[in-house]
Amino acid sequence: MVSYQDLLDAGVHFGHLKRKWDPRMSQYIFMEKNGIHIIDLNKTQKMLDEAAKVAKQLAVSGRKILFVATKKQAKEIVQAEANRVGMPHVTDRWLGGMLTNFATVLKSVKRKRTIEKMRTDGTWERINKKERLMVTRELEKLTRVLGGIEDLNRIPSALFIVDIKKEHISVLEARRLGIPTIAMVDTNSNPNDVDFPIPANDDAAKSIQLIMRTICDAIAEGMQERKRKREDDRTKDEANRQKEEEVTAAE
Repeated sequence: MVSYQDLLDAGVHFGHLKRKWDPRMSQYIFMEKNGIHIIDLNKTQKMLDEAAKVAKQLAVSGRKILFVATKKQAKEIVQAEANRVGMPHVTDRWLGGMLTNFATVLKSVKRKRTIEKMRTDGTWERINKKERLMVTRELEKLTRVLGGIEDLNRIPSALFIVDIKKEHISVLEARRLGIPTIAMVDTNSNPNDVDFPIPANDDAAKSIQLIMRTICDAIAEGMQERKRKREDDRTKDEANRQKEEEVTAAE
């Protein structure tokens, strides 16, 4: 579990100005200081731990969590942490229908791979300069928007979101499809919009980094546990096979 001091040092407790608050966040607010709401870190600690357990369990079962963060200060952090544990991510912009119209997204991913193949199968040399320029621009756009999800061949099992007000479309699509959501929820947001809210400062890079690292560490643990279980199962299967062979030989 992340310590109270770690949360304090990262500035996780700093909320928004009082006038920007969402009253539904009142249960997670400790006090007001100089016109700014202060988040109750005891509740943050508890809910972060709960969210990390959910993330770990999903990883143990081999399922994918899609990370969503398109705000400037979160992009690189989320991309790096998601890549560390091999999870898909959206950090450029959320395409409307990315979940609810997933088949179209898969077609775009297929188009990206087709263009990449053109560069190695000889097609590139056969098209004129203007066509190359157009295709290159198309590839750059597809890579920017879809590069983080091109290995996602099915709808994710959960979403992790930084700033649910900014990423409200992804939240709505996940709710429509019944996909569980884990999110950093600041004092200007409605925690009822997500399944596993983590009351936290979603603007400061240090805060985002700490929460992301905690969730991704839990995912890494889950993946290691899954790997150990599979190895144990293989060992047991091999032992049972040897016993069967010994019994057969004895007969």
